Amino acid sequence: MAETIRTKVLIIGSGPAGSTAALYASRANLDTIVVEGSQPGGQLTITTDVENYPGFVDGITGPKLVEIFKKQAMRFGTRYEFDTIEKADLSERPFTLTGGSNIYLCEALIIASGASARRLGLKSEDELMGYGVSACATCDGFFYKGKEVVVIGGGDSAIEEAIFLTKFATKVSIVHRRDQLRASKIMQERALKNEKIAFVWNSVVEEIIGTREEGVRAVKLRSTKNNEISEYPCQGVFLAIGHIPNSQVFSGQLDMDAKGYIITKPDSTETNIPGVFAAGDVQDFKYKQAVTAAGTGCMAALEAEKFLESG
Repeated sequence: MAETIRTKVLIIGSGPAGSTAALYASRANLDTIVVEGSQPGGQLTITTDVENYPGFVDGITGPKLVEIFKKQAMRFGTRYEFDTIEKADLSERPFTLTGGSNIYLCEALIIASGASARRLGLKSEDELMGYGVSACATCDGFFYKGKEVVVIGGGDSAIEEAIFLTKFATKVSIVHRRDQLRASKIMQERALKNEKIAFVWNSVVEEIIGTREEGVRAVKLRSTKNNEISEYPCQGVFLAIGHIPNSQVFSGQLDMDAKGYIITKPDSTETNIPGVFAAGDVQDFKYKQAVTAAGTGCMAALEAEKFLESG
């Protein structure tokens, strides 16, 4: 039977935004609970090397960084619950959040639920997910030793996935709908220098060819220039085409943009409901970095503290 848990501050999400918010809130002596979500630690847990988080000269792995965040917040009394919020009632305080295991009542809510990998929307993609199709190179790269794989996308995450996959695959082809990458210059340079990486420009994947029994054998490509269809052989497909904010549970209650990112007030993490704050990738459609997520987590906790003080 579900337990009803009361807390001063409830934080949804345990990535850099959620755990930084927890650190600040618990240090301010506010009773703080973090609901970890279905992917504890968020996207950092599927990131191999984090080289651009300040304080780690030689870099650090994503899972290790998440572990440090969590331990630091717990040191000041934060409690972590392995649960996923399925329903939210923000019509009155205390706010009521219903999880798969428990019901949570809180005076201030910080939403740091992040974003999830975007899918192509193909029937063959759904059919072959986990059977040659993946949205996480660091989770599944090992299984593609000695194989040729395709990475779909053109941003930093696509390049990072491709470079990581060269540790295992004999060839990694980046398929991109345009004729140039969106990735940062340093990431582009790394990819262009890597002999194992090839580029397939001006192309979109129309279908993934294969079976669950035998895996992937090719992708069907359509040229964005002349609509020509071709088959490109590969034994694995990795998706790196962006993310969808995990905000669906608040739909109809919080103001969001057309893509589902929670709208916050200028220079603030405040939402349209007093006492509800949003931090990290669930509201940041622009920067999407661990360090900026941590920054907004700090802002949200400071604003929540101020809100609770004011009654």
